[in-house]
Amino acid sequence: MTLIHLRSETTSFVAVTDGDALPVVLHWGPRLPDGLSEAELVAATTPVVPHSHPDVPLVRRLLPMPVDGWRMRPALIGSAPDGTRFAPRFTAASVTSDESSLVVDAMDAETGLQIEATYRLHPDGLLEMAAEIRNLGAGDFRIDACELSVPLPMDAIEVLDLSGRWCRERSPQRLTIPMGAWMREGRTGRTEHSGPLALCVGDPGFGFRHGRVWAVHHAWSGDSRVYAERNPEGKAQLGAGELIGPSEVVLGEGEVYRAPTVFAAYSDRGLDGISAAFHGYVRSRPSHPSTPRPVLLNTWEAVYFDHRLDVLTDLADKAAAAGMERFVLDDGWFGSRRHDGQGLGDWVVSDEMWPDGLNPIIDHVRSLGMEFGIWVEPEMANPKSDLLRDHPDWMLRVPGRDPVLARRQQVIDLANPECFAHILERMDALLRDHDIAFVKWDHNRSLVDVSHDGQPAIRAVTLAVYELMDELRRRHPGVDIETCASGGGRVDLGILERTDRLWASDTIDAMERQHINLWTSLVVPPELIGSHIGGPHSHTTGRHNSFALRAASAVFWHMGVEWNVATLNDQELTMLRTAIDWHKAHRELLHTGEVVRVDTPTRNAVVHGVVAKDGSEAVFSMAQLDTEVVEVSGCLRLAGLDPEATYAVSPVNLGEIPSCQQMNFPDWFDAPGTQISGAVLMSVGLSMPNLHPEQALLVHLQRV
Repeated sequence: MTLIHLRSETTSFVAVTDGDALPVVLHWGPRLPDGLSEAELVAATTPVVPHSHPDVPLVRRLLPMPVDGWRMRPALIGSAPDGTRFAPRFTAASVTSDESSLVVDAMDAETGLQIEATYRLHPDGLLEMAAEIRNLGAGDFRIDACELSVPLPMDAIEVLDLSGRWCRERSPQRLTIPMGAWMREGRTGRTEHSGPLALCVGDPGFGFRHGRVWAVHHAWSGDSRVYAERNPEGKAQLGAGELIGPSEVVLGEGEVYRAPTVFAAYSDRGLDGISAAFHGYVRSRPSHPSTPRPVLLNTWEAVYFDHRLDVLTDLADKAAAAGMERFVLDDGWFGSRRHDGQGLGDWVVSDEMWPDGLNPIIDHVRSLGMEFGIWVEPEMANPKSDLLRDHPDWMLRVPGRDPVLARRQQVIDLANPECFAHILERMDALLRDHDIAFVKWDHNRSLVDVSHDGQPAIRAVTLAVYELMDELRRRHPGVDIETCASGGGRVDLGILERTDRLWASDTIDAMERQHINLWTSLVVPPELIGSHIGGPHSHTTGRHNSFALRAASAVFWHMGVEWNVATLNDQELTMLRTAIDWHKAHRELLHTGEVVRVDTPTRNAVVHGVVAKDGSEAVFSMAQLDTEVVEVSGCLRLAGLDPEATYAVSPVNLGEIPSCQQMNFPDWFDAPGTQISGAVLMSVGLSMPNLHPEQALLVHLQRV
């Protein structure tokens, strides 16, 4: 036996070689000592042999399979077309590892299948798992499932994942894992508004800042499956894989299937530790934005389809006056697109709306010192479009029938080389011929009842979308891309490999965004999450939000504005400018620090913050969602600070002081810069104003 010990500061993944069999996984969780020996860990973990069971201890291999006696979900399900070659027994041809990576090359001579499994533990504790399967046998091999999983301890029994809907994405739900499996499947061709984002399992009652938690995320933008599973034999696992359609992956001789990457994280300090692992990895990628995220104005809720040049130039003037740095022209600039029922897919500038082309508005925006951005939806088309009238065969559909319409549009078949080439040429021309710095890439319907050449199409189309984005980024490396799918319908690390921002939800209602942004940041760092200050009246919920709440719900993230700022009076414009100026002044902290969330079981409030890596500075937000039963809720204990430091504590004015129900403000509020130690702020807390419902307050802390 040879010990394999992948380790970061917080996490260990430990396995041992076992002759020519696949390695046996002994531990994934808390960091273990460097001097660990395989003998002591094997002695500590080898299970007993119960009755009515194989006569040897059941161990968990790196890729568990039925041939090993494994009775839970296996790593691979598949067969030859005639049903043979269904039971591979892999032997390890080579096993190489160091402190951060493990690569296993394995083969089954009988079935002719070769598999390479790669595990990489990143410095912040995120485990990246990948697998490639090659068919070296005679004839085709159909893959029905390829899933990567990690072990769980049997006392990790509480599940938390996310669900939701349009304009209410990422709503948390909890349950106890029964004997059996808790499984989430996505069957809409995208990760969807109801997608789990991360499946977390941990100690009963784990929270943001306490408890052991294990989590898995599937970095794939098509159909997927994630699950937590335990059985009466004393085994438990957490896994994910692509949800493969019937005969969607059939490997000819010599062909390879590359499974989408699965990420896993462990934390001994609750969900914040899970986020720290994901955020550290995402920020370490070479493609991660390295420049300050520009504050943008999006025209959608400001003017919708009203693209008159004078209206837009007036909007741009006010946006620049408020300090915005990017102007994004949303839907309606192309073809016959005067409403959402026609013209989608015709990616040529509308002669009707733009007789002189887009350059007049682009030149005006650029003259104001702002970048110009534009909206596209390259994967879709209206039936009432030149694209589908000229090329009806480019619609993604089962032969003989059209899918049901959604938002009066259909999905086009980017797996068709001619269709792909046409869309690539149109997008390339748009970016080549105009000074465009930003593309909002939308995706406004699910993929249901679709096929390519009469075969299931989700995988092929997902890979085609990736290829299209990758090629456009190669040709136009300076252009930022935002992923949007009716808001937050496509949020995963697969799409974020090739995009620079995500639109977390179509709702700009600040109350809804408090939860949506908070839970999106479970995996995605704040600088990639788009969040806008909207008008006082929410277009999606009908609520009226105070400016204090609207500003507080936008400044932590990639900030934007989606409000007809041309109609603002001087006072409103000053308030907006104040919030934008504050965001710019603190953008580096907000977009590089550690995300901290505070558990508030006795408060009707959302409390979160960002703390600088060295603990020198922090900003916290408290958003009051409803009234409290008690008149004074007591001190709010902050988190993540340096207990040895002394901080100057000050309220933040984002342009409007939140309204309260009280006779006076706390002492520190009336004396900005009051000095309080980190130990007191975390152990005793900070007295907070009695905010009215739907109000928010930010607190700034600076080490002195």
